[in-house]
Parts: sequence; C-alpha cells; structure tokens
Amino acid sequence: MDTTQPGDGSSQRRAVETRAVAWLAARRDRIDPAEAGTGRGLFARKALIETAFLVGLRARLAPEPLDGDYAALLDQVEKIASRPSYRELVARDEAALLLYAGTYAALRLCGREDPEFRHLITQAAAGGYAAVFERIPYRQLDLLHTLELCGVQHSLPATDEVLPFTLLCNRPNVLKLADRDIYAITHTVFYATDFGLREPRWPRDFDLGAAVELIEALLVLTLAQGNADLVGELLCCLLCLGVRDSEEAGRAWEFLAGVQEADGRVNGPPGVVHPGLGDGDDAYRRWATGYHTTIVAALAALLDRSPELVRRNRPLVPESRPSVEQPLRRAVVWLADTSRRHDPARYLPAAAAVAHAAQALGEPGLAHPLLLDFSERLADAGAGVWQGHGMEVVGEFANGLRAHGITCPSLDMFLKSTAAAIELLDTVPQQAADNVRRLVGLGLIAPRRGAALVDGGASGPHTSPETSAADLPDACKDYRLGHIAGIVRDSTRAGRAQHRVTRDAIAFLLAQQSPCGAFGRPACDDPAVRERTMMSWTQSVVTALATVHTTRDTAPTVPPSRP
Repeated sequence: MDTTQPGDGSSQRRAVETRAVAWLAARRDRIDPAEAGTGRGLFARKALIETAFLVGLRARLAPEPLDGDYAALLDQVEKIASRPSYRELVARDEAALLLYAGTYAALRLCGREDPEFRHLITQAAAGGYAAVFERIPYRQLDLLHTLELCGVQHSLPATDEVLPFTLLCNRPNVLKLADRDIYAITHTVFYATDFGLREPRWPRDFDLGAAVELIEALLVLTLAQGNADLVGELLCCLLCLGVRDSEEAGRAWEFLAGVQEADGRVNGPPGVVHPGLGDGDDAYRRWATGYHTTIVAALAALLDRSPELVRRNRPLVPESRPSVEQPLRRAVVWLADTSRRHDPARYLPAAAAVAHAAQALGEPGLAHPLLLDFSERLADAGAGVWQGHGMEVVGEFANGLRAHGITCPSLDMFLKSTAAAIELLDTVPQQAADNVRRLVGLGLIAPRRGAALVDGGASGPHTSPETSAADLPDACKDYRLGHIAGIVRDSTRAGRAQHRVTRDAIAFLLAQQSPCGAFGRPACDDPAVRERTMMSWTQSVVTALATVHTTRDTAPTVPPSRP
C-alpha cells in the first residue's frame, strides 16, 4: 500500500530529473569513446553504459514515449554502438562484457533491437570466460541482471542462489563499511529487485525491515558526510524496495535538491580521480566528477515517479536493545581491581567510572573496596588534585563515597569551598550548569539557589547524535574506542540507543572486550603501556555502557514522516 500523498514534493523531484537529464544531454559527446582522447577511452565507455542504462530504465519505468533530452541521449548511444570499432571490442576484451552488454540491453529496452550486436554479446557470454570468471557476489548479480535484460540465455546460478553471499543479506555492521561496501549493497538491491520492478526471492532468514533499517542508517552517515553519490544510490534503494514513508528519504531528497547546481549538475564526492583531471580542462573535470552523481539523482527522481514500482509501507523493525549487563559487570570488576594498583590522584576518573557503573548495575558493592582505598589515600590531597579532574569526575566520585558512607576530608573541603565560591555569583555560564546541579545533588547548594544560578535550569549544549554519528566510521577505522564510547553515551542520552548506528557502535565496542573484562587491543608489547591504554578505554566504555543499561529510549528508531 502506497502511503505517499499525490503531489508530495513530486514537482520538485521531477525538476531534479529534468535538469539532470538536460545537463547530461548537453554533454553527450563526452560519452563517445572515439572522441575521448588519449587515456580516456575506457572511462568514456563506462560513462556510456551508465548513461545508456538510465535511458533504458526511463523506457521501462515511465509510460510516456522517449523525447527531448532522453531521446537525444538514446540517439547518441545508438550512434556509438553501431560502430564496429565499439561493438567488436566485446570479442576482443571479454572481461569487459558488462560494458558492452549493458549498452545493448539499453537499446533493446528502448525498442532499438540490433541483431548483430546481440550476436556478439551472445557469443561472448557463451565463450567459456566472459560469463564464468570469478566475480564477487554483487558483480555476479550485475552480470545476471544484464544478461536477463539482454535476453541472452546462460547456465549460471540464479539470482536467489547468489543473494545469500552478499553483504546486504548478512547484517553487516554499518560502521565498518567502506564506500565500496556501500556501493556493493546498493547495487545488490538494484539487481535483485530489477530496480523495483519485481519482488526477489530473498534468503529464508532475510528481514526486509532490517535491510531498510540498514539503508536508512547508511543514509544518516552519508548525509552527514555530504556524499551526494551514495545518498542518491541509497535513496534509490529505498524506492526499489517500495519504501516512501521514510524520514531519512525525506532528508535525502532535501539534500539532493539543495546540492543540485542551477544547470542540473550534481557534484560527485571529493577524492574521485579520473584520467585527465589535471590537464587544465575545467569543462572535462566538471563533467568527469559530476556525470555519475547527476545520473543517480535523475534515476532517483525517475524511480520516485514511476507507476510501475512495487510500493509498501515501511516495514517495522522489532525493538532490539543491546544486552550490556554482563560485559559491563566484568569491565567494572577489572577496572576496580586494576585501579587499586595505581596512583589515585591520577586514576580518579577510573574510580568515578566504577562508582557510576556499579550504581547503574544496582551493585554498588562492586565499587566499595576501590572507593574506600582511594578515599584513604587521598585524605590529605591538595585542592589541585581535585581541581585538575573537573567537577564531573569529582562529583561522581563524591556520590560514590556518599552512597557507602565513606568520607574523604580533602574532598569535602574542596567541594565546600567550590560551592561557597559559586554562591557569590549571580549566574553561571551555561556550560557550568551541570556542575551546579551536582553540587545541589550533594546538598552543598540549595535547590532554589541552584535554579537561580543556572537561569531556571537551562541545560548546557549537547552535540546532536546525527552530527556525532558522522565520526563513527573513521573512529572505528582508527580504533578510537574512547571517542566511540562518548558518541554512544551522548546518543543514548538523546534517546537513540535503538537506532541502528548506535546499536552497531555498541556491538563494535562489545567485540573489543577481553576475557579478563578489559576493553581494547593495544597492539603493543610493553605491559605497562598496555595496561594504561586498556584502563583508559575501559573507563570510557564503562561509562557509555552504564548509560545504555539505565537509559530508556525517548524517541523512535526512525520516526516515520512524509519525504
């Protein structure tokens, strides 16, 4: 059942398609390998097939005849494909069968049958190499789909036999996916669904809701990175799966419409390298770096308006809250035992984390030996020890002591003097509001006075989970466990513990726990360095997991809205 209301952004999206196709048609000479110039021929052939495929899909997905810019692109494709210098390359370069077969398939879809070209494709596919050399799963799906559109018979495995081996069907961790992996996922959706024109035979344990959730999570990350190419492809995937009532799809449309240039071009992601970009030809550079993303934007708009696509309500995703209780308990025990062997003035944050996590677990006794030991060893500490750690750490440590009835004279003196100094102020900066609340919680500042100091209790600034999420893939790649833990903590506090990105970040952290309870793999041999590093990581992860354990979501995983 289609839940999209007629006219919901359709004119804007149709305009995206019209401008994009006009830009491509005005530069259709660029896809001619004969005109490409030295070193650019293969790249032009790639652009030719991608342009041809867009035109072929236009013939399948929209009811009206090809005309205008689409017709101009089709004529260009047919002109190039009719040359022996192009079509006969399929017999000489069988490994590139898909380049030529895709061109023929597009012509066939548009009613421009070419028997000679078909013969060359059929001959290559049956030649014992072009169709049978080893391909990764999504490339195999590409071949199967293209041969299907060509109407060429083969003895290869069916699509549903290949699907179980794809990334899409194996629940990958979104934070570990490089751009090439995301393209593998998007293309798997394209070929398996025939661009939304059929329902695939998914593997038995395939969950469509989980797949949609995966694509939406990748949209969160690629939107934050400003990667219009992947945003466009992921948006196409949602449409191929029949999903229109998606908040992330709505954001993707706003983004694509916003980045499309006045002439219709959509810039590709940074870092793309194509032949000839450094020779000073700015017109070529703009085409080479923008043509693919412009095709993707046009395809998304074409899919959006097609009456032929399967349509469904967004599948529900069952609640899936990560279980962190046992890993958290083991980490607290290890961190507490290890911290007692070290200087309390330096490792006070570890003790504060232990106290906080033990309380979150409902087992404050896990922290008692450590808190008692540190309080005794810091009884005569100078104010600089406490001041050097900040009120967040000191306040949590103090809360832990109070929960056990433990006193620490130097800490009590520091807290009282801090509260007295704050009492002299009229108000405090917003970023210090949480510190005032901690002193109120410790009974050192009266609640009414504390509210007045923070101007009615306004909370300090917080980084949004979506903005922080953009850092997660790089943080995982660089193994910055403390940074990942901080994002998990903040996302959970914002009610996003059930979001796929947060859940996968938690899964990444849990996979880094050793049997002893510590978190992280330092990959070094010095025992002292290893222990210090693991203590730092474990302290951060313990704080994050304690937040996950005690916080309930206040927002849905992906609230539905009309794009």
